[in-house]
Parts: sequence; C-alpha cells; structure tokens
Amino acid sequence: MRIRTAVDDDLALLVDLERAAGAPFAAIGMPEIAEDEPPAPEELAHYLRHGVALVAQVPDGPIAGYLLAEPVDGALHIEQVSVHPDHARRGIGRALIEHLAEHRSAGAPALTLTTFADVPWNAPYYVRCGFRPLADHELTPGLRRIRRREADHGLDRWPRICMRRDLPGNG
Repeated sequence: MRIRTAVDDDLALLVDLERAAGAPFAAIGMPEIAEDEPPAPEELAHYLRHGVALVAQVPDGPIAGYLLAEPVDGALHIEQVSVHPDHARRGIGRALIEHLAEHRSAGAPALTLTTFADVPWNAPYYVRCGFRPLADHELTPGLRRIRRREADHGLDRWPRICMRRDLPGNG
C-alpha cells in the first residue's frame, strides 16, 4: 500500500469510496448515515488547498481509503477517515492516521477528531489508535463549532464524542 497526497483527479473517486464506506452503517441501525450524500468533489477540494488530503492506494489497484484533515485551534483535526469495505480490517485507516501523525503534524501538538461513541469502527477503534475522549471542559472553540455543525446536520441522533491524540515532541 502506498500513501500519497490526493490530487484533483482523485476527488470523484473519493466520493464513490465514501458512499461505499458508509454502507455498513445501515446494518447497525444507522441507515441515515449510510444514505447521507458524501461531500461533492468541490467541497473535498478545500482539503487539497487548505488542509491535508491523503489517499491509500493498493499496489496496481484502486484507492482503498482516504483521510482529510485541517488545522483547528493549533491541532490537526481529522475530518474524515474512510476505507472501502473491500479493503477493511487491513490497517489502512491506521496507516493513514500514522502517516498524518509522522509526516504532516510538524508543530501540531495533537490530532483531534469527532466520531460516533458507540460504533465499533469509530470511537473504540480510535482508542486503539492512541486517541482519548475529551471531556466537555477540554473542547476548544473550534471543536465546539465543529460539534455544533454536526448537531445541525443531525448527527447527534447518536452519541458523539471529540477525541485527541497528543503527538510526542510537538508541543
């Protein structure tokens, strides 16, 4: 597997990948998440220009996963990590996160994200990747804005949490 920075030509593929990655939510009683329309390529392009957009590509094959991140209150906030179900449980999501932590986090003291608390491939997975849940008093203004946006989008129908992974040597 090769991790690289996404380019404009990848964006339409990421939309299709996101659709496929969302499908397993239907099986756990979250059909609204499975059916939620992914961001358009134009929206994803924001991360190419103002953040980080990484893709994981299998040898001689398709893009199997991607990660989007941008600076929020001094940390790098992971907006999305998605892996195509055909490539799940092979360490692709973790490899994307580790690549971000090692190569893109210069000066950032931490990685942050928001996620579903009770979905096995969400919060419990991120704990295994070194993240910890944040208490309400630990939320930065930017994380509070992100959580408000998520609530406005209807994501608070299911328990959500903010998480943080401190990075060694960065603050």
